[in-house]
Amino acid sequence: MRNCLQKSLFVLLMLASFTAQGQTIKQLEKERKNILMQLETTNKILDETHRSQKNSMNKLTVLNRNIRQRKSLISTISKEIDLLEKEIEKLAAEKEALNKRLEYLRGDYAKLIQASQISSRDNYSKFIFLLSAENFAQSYRRLRYLEEYAHYRKEQMQEIEQVQNKIALKNDSLLHYKSSKLKTVREKESETRKLSNDQQKEKKLYGNLQQKEKELLEKQKEQQKKADALNQRIEKLIAQEIKKAEEKKKKQDKKKKKGEKTPDTKTGQDAKTSVLTQEQELLAGNFEKNRGRLPWPTAKGFISGHYGIQPHPVLKYVTTNNKGIYIQTQPDSDARAVFEGVVTQRFSIPGSNNAVIIQHGNYRTVYANLTTIYVKEGQTLKAKEAIGKIYTDPEDDKKTELYFQIWKDKNIQNPEPWLTH
Repeated sequence: MRNCLQKSLFVLLMLASFTAQGQTIKQLEKERKNILMQLETTNKILDETHRSQKNSMNKLTVLNRNIRQRKSLISTISKEIDLLEKEIEKLAAEKEALNKRLEYLRGDYAKLIQASQISSRDNYSKFIFLLSAENFAQSYRRLRYLEEYAHYRKEQMQEIEQVQNKIALKNDSLLHYKSSKLKTVREKESETRKLSNDQQKEKKLYGNLQQKEKELLEKQKEQQKKADALNQRIEKLIAQEIKKAEEKKKKQDKKKKKGEKTPDTKTGQDAKTSVLTQEQELLAGNFEKNRGRLPWPTAKGFISGHYGIQPHPVLKYVTTNNKGIYIQTQPDSDARAVFEGVVTQRFSIPGSNNAVIIQHGNYRTVYANLTTIYVKEGQTLKAKEAIGKIYTDPEDDKKTELYFQIWKDKNIQNPEPWLTH
């Protein structure tokens, strides 16, 4: 009985290990599919840039992104291959152990059959064996022995069948994993060739752009000037909104002192410091709780310009100071709200197209570089609701790029940690 329990425990541990390993492989497969989906989007954007024969910074940005994604894909595939190899080795070892167990069981069963055949030649001997007992108790024990012997034979046969079934399952699993490994290895080889091709294109494009240093520097200065003008306008509008809310709060406080009824503002000690209504406080709290889980302001795309001071991709010792992030997507794409809120501003800046500000309590999100705007000031929006069409630049490889910011009161935030990964 003890040996039986030990064997059962061993089988359960093997199954648990197999399940855990299988889940890990599934996670890697899911990760691989996600990267492939991102690559599909980047490739579509890259196709747009290839239609133009000119060398552009946009083409280099998309190509760099494509290379990073492909490297990530190859790394994930390599991990998947390693796990598949380990799983194949483990299954092969388990199969060998089962084959040895089957060989032992068959040998033991053959001895039982041989002994059974010898004893079955003389049924009279069994009868004498029972009757020759000294007493009834001994006769009963002999009868129980014969029954247990027959039962043991039956159990041996059942275990042999079980082991044979397990071996068959191991064979099926081995075939599956070997087939998966072969397919994955071929995919890695294909992606490695594509990566090499992209890297050659990047090297050539980088060299060509370096020869246009003066032109690139002028363009970078012009873009930074436009970005600074836009940022100053946004900062000014948000400051005006906050000032207006503070003045409104002061008036309400004066009315309170006179005993007059006021609109639904936060009461108690906090009311002296907060200029938000209870509804706005709740909205701000919910916004803050969703840090790291906010949906992207575009359905598809990638971050083409990160927050903060960033080095220029080509020009040495030249940096850009981004007060938000740039998200590049496909032409004809819409910007969408990352959280429920109220539209407080819609405005335009020469050379920067249109922008929209949405308030989420004491948080605000900004969506810039829009053409057609679908929303109005005062309108309440839900998460993922379309705000406006993102501008597609026909002079720059049909570059379609959204400028996105997050503010807490008068303090600008890095949007990347807020968005879902």
